[in-house]
This record gives sequence, C-alpha cells and structure tokens, in this order.
Amino acid sequence: MITLTFLLIIIVFSLYCFNNKQQMSKYLFHPYSIYHNKEHYRFLSHAFIHGDTIHLLFNCLALYSFGLNLEEGFFENPNIFDPKMGKIYYIILFTGGIYAASITEYFRNKNNPDYSSLGASGAISSIMFCYIMISPLSQISLFFFPMQGWIAGALLLGISYYLIRRKKTSNYSDNISHESHFWGALYGIVFIIIIKPIILKTFINQIIGIF
Repeated sequence: MITLTFLLIIIVFSLYCFNNKQQMSKYLFHPYSIYHNKEHYRFLSHAFIHGDTIHLLFNCLALYSFGLNLEEGFFENPNIFDPKMGKIYYIILFTGGIYAASITEYFRNKNNPDYSSLGASGAISSIMFCYIMISPLSQISLFFFPMQGWIAGALLLGISYYLIRRKKTSNYSDNISHESHFWGALYGIVFIIIIKPIILKTFINQIIGIF
C-alpha cells in the first residue's frame, strides 16, 4: 500500500526530527536555502516532517482516510487503470502536490531568510480534492459538521483564498500556510481531470443530479 508507506515515512521521520531540532532545520522548507544554497531536496523533505504531535496526527488521519480509499478504490482498480500505471499516477499525485503547494511560496520568499514551513498539508490537499472530484457526494466531516464532499471542497477553497488575501492585505498571521492548502487542492483537481477527463463530466452530472 503506497498510502501506508507514505504514512510510515512521515511518522518515523517526524518523530526523529521531534528529538533532533538540528535535523528538522536541515529538512524543512526554506526557500532562501533552496535558492541560494541549491538545497533542492527541501522541496520534498519538508512534507515528511511536522512541527508537533497534533500537526502530525491530524495530517496522518487525513492521509489515511482519503488516501487509502482513493488508492484502493480508484488508482488500484483494474477496471480504471492498469495496476502499475495506477500506482505511478498515485505517487505523482502525492509528490506533485508537494511541489504545487510550495512553488508560490518559494518564489515569494527565495530572498527571505526568515521564512520556513513544513508538513504534508499540500500533498494531502491534493489527495483530498482528487477524492472529492471522483466522489463529490460522499460525506465528509468539516469542522465536525458532516456534509457532501463537493460542498466541503468549495468551502475549504473559499476559506483558503480568503485567508491568503487577508494575509497579504493586513498584518494578520496564523502561522498556517493557506497557500499550500489552496494550490495543493487545485493541483489535485487539475491532475485527475488530465489523466481521466471523464471525471469532470461525471462530477458535474452528479452535482446537477442533486437539484
């Protein structure tokens, strides 16, 4: 299971870095070091470490919930993909989500030595929104309120966009990378439409069918 492998790496690497702040500093997302010191590995490595136990548990729960269902029900379904290609697509979805979620912050902060971030939120947003595109009517709990996936997705995108704009136009800061959530989510949507264009038509038909 690719999802379980990613989870194992995230848990082990995060726990290791909890007890070794020097290593955590070495692997977190630091655009200044990527640009000036050519430490390109940070683009990927930061997604496998987390700031604290709550951050780690929340992201692992989200990855397990959405990732396992997506992997087993779609990418490993022989009626949809050749099993080998499905695995490759799933890995590209996850790892590509890491880059997609980080790229805007990289260009914005490549000359800012004070900016850094970490965590798998961007990749998990890609997984989650890919799942929503495939199964928009599935029930998702958002802020402890159950709702259909497409509604939860629209709310999350809207909230992320609002908070991004708020951060840019005021001194507001909550130490959360809303850019990662937003761009990771869009990557997941675009990715699944590219590899399986029929998904978009099916998604629209399912939403229309409600009304």
